[in-house]
Amino acid sequence: MIDAIATAPDDGAAAKPANAPRVLVLANQKGGVGKTTTAINLGTALAAIGERALIVDLDPQGNASTGLGIDRKMRIASTYDVLVGERTLSEVVVPTAVPRLFIAPSTMDLLGVELEIAGEADRSYKLKNALKAFFAHDAGAEGISYVLIDCPPSLNLLTINALAASDAVVVPLQCEFFALEGLSQLLKTVDQVRRALNPTLSIHGIVLTMFDPRNSFASQVVADVRAFMGEKVYDTVIPRNVRVSEAPSHGKPVLLYDLKCAGSQAYLKLASEVIQREGRWRAA
Repeated sequence: MIDAIATAPDDGAAAKPANAPRVLVLANQKGGVGKTTTAINLGTALAAIGERALIVDLDPQGNASTGLGIDRKMRIASTYDVLVGERTLSEVVVPTAVPRLFIAPSTMDLLGVELEIAGEADRSYKLKNALKAFFAHDAGAEGISYVLIDCPPSLNLLTINALAASDAVVVPLQCEFFALEGLSQLLKTVDQVRRALNPTLSIHGIVLTMFDPRNSFASQVVADVRAFMGEKVYDTVIPRNVRVSEAPSHGKPVLLYDLKCAGSQAYLKLASEVIQREGRWRAA
């Protein structure tokens, strides 16, 4: 898949300005690991501690959009329109109920985008070019410090666009038996994308999700992942929490649904840890 689309030239290879937003993609080829939940709640937590953040929903299911209260009937323009060149990102981005948090919503139209852009030379860089134009020309982009991209749990052209547009990958990893196997596959994918499309792409961190301290095997998974990946694993662990599971059905991130629950507090800690790592990156 990557070899087939690696011929597109990258006109955005120049170093980014120091004040440019950091673009992080939430990625895991395995479904059900808390990827969208992490995108929603990490974005909300970043906004809650003073950052301006944009979530780009590239998953045709649109769960990140739904989880932030963007009704499907109101999604007149979406990331599909951006990728096919019918709209600019500034025409698609809408505010959420969370102050300082914005979203570019998705629709099921994204299911057909691969066929529509497959023959275009810049097919792998549609999102990267759209983000570049947005931050260069749109006043509404001013002050946005983080872009979080939620992509589908598969290696298709949507995911390739997300990885090609990003500075680094945040990997949600469920504390379960096949965690390390899925992680190994993802690391190979990131390495392929780095070599073929985006030479500066890195692993920002691995966030362990759905942790149940009553399950001794979950603790073993945490230990194994930390032994395998070392400092790349965030200190923060997201617990399995019923309030986190309930919040999307109310169209709210868990921090708005129940700020005091364990899940909300964990995402606030994760946001602080992300910012700390960003400080080290900018100082490097």
